[in-house]
Amino acid sequence: MSDQNSLKVPFSRPSISEDEEKTVLEVLRSGWLTTGKYTLQFEKDFSAFMNGKPYMNEERKKKGLSTEEVSSLAVNSNTSGMILAMEAFGVTRGKAVITTPYTFVSTAACAVHLGAKVYFADTEKDSYSIDCSKVEELLRKDRESGKNEIVAVVPVHIAGALCNMERLMEIAAKYKVKVIEDAAHAFPSETKLGYAGTIGDAGVFSFYVTKTMTTAEGGMVTTRDKDALKRMSVMRMHGMDRTTWDRYTSPRASWEYDIVAPGYKFNLPDVLSAIGVCQLKKAESFFEKRKKIVEKYNQAFKKLDFIQLPPDGEGNAWHLYLMRLNLEKLTISRDDFAKELQKRGIGISVHFIPLFHFTYWKESTPDFTKENFPNAERAYQRTISLPLWPDMTEEMTELVIREVTELGRKYHG
Repeated sequence: MSDQNSLKVPFSRPSISEDEEKTVLEVLRSGWLTTGKYTLQFEKDFSAFMNGKPYMNEERKKKGLSTEEVSSLAVNSNTSGMILAMEAFGVTRGKAVITTPYTFVSTAACAVHLGAKVYFADTEKDSYSIDCSKVEELLRKDRESGKNEIVAVVPVHIAGALCNMERLMEIAAKYKVKVIEDAAHAFPSETKLGYAGTIGDAGVFSFYVTKTMTTAEGGMVTTRDKDALKRMSVMRMHGMDRTTWDRYTSPRASWEYDIVAPGYKFNLPDVLSAIGVCQLKKAESFFEKRKKIVEKYNQAFKKLDFIQLPPDGEGNAWHLYLMRLNLEKLTISRDDFAKELQKRGIGISVHFIPLFHFTYWKESTPDFTKENFPNAERAYQRTISLPLWPDMTEEMTELVIREVTELGRKYHG
């Protein structure tokens, strides 16, 4: 990929202001840099955001879904959060999860880290979302075989476009499995059944530097299940029964604690949480800015027969703009189209390379080939991610549109 600093339009750039700078400086001067009061505040604020729309619980009640309040746990990455959520819901050796091949590698790797198997369900024909019918087919075969391995389904909300969560929750209830949403791209994604990440049994967010809001590195786990929350809280910090903040600020002796499980080191430090506290306040305005850029892209590209617009739908957070090329209309491949855009100063990426293209997954998973997952492969071969970030100027947006349009016309078949 081209050097972002040399591009006319970088692919992504975080929106950082004096608010974040001042708050981080306050933390640095406080003498407490690791997980403490800012992380607790970040978790509290995130939970308040997720619980802030009462109408959602009315809809959940109608569907027989839990209406317990959402709780949040800050972690140092989406990957860490996914491991915690999977472990809390019984993903372990001898068990299995279902997810999509169209995702970043960590979604599936987390299950492997826990010793579990991974079964893959292809995407829908005309979207990047996991195909619910394929999920049910895998669950039915698992139950009919008597294996009963599968304990969780992990849908991934690619680019911020939500999977069919209502159907997935119905399937999960039927087969008595948990639903752990990979919501790395889906904040804030409002639906009638709750925000993405609160619809299933747990949701895991990413605050990596390119995401819809950032803490540089970091993530958040959300759940309505109090037992799972307690387990994740303990496992987040070495399996310790007391947090570092509590041990060093409590009147109790600071050295006194117990290890109740072989846990991890997945906590988010206050330096990063401070950024998150500021970013969360601006999350909705970030979304509105991204949405305006998307509207300009869509308005321009819908007139071009060599482009298929990205999937939309309820709750789309528009983290990424996934432009799909109608290759039948072009005399150039997706790869060459992407390289030409980079030469013209446009920062691009590709989300995602399906996991069956990677050596580990090809060697470890029988029949995991592009031929067996045709929808995911077709989407991959046609997709380019265009620049989409809140502080993009109108001039930048127009330049992206112009270069894409001119390039498509140049190579139009």
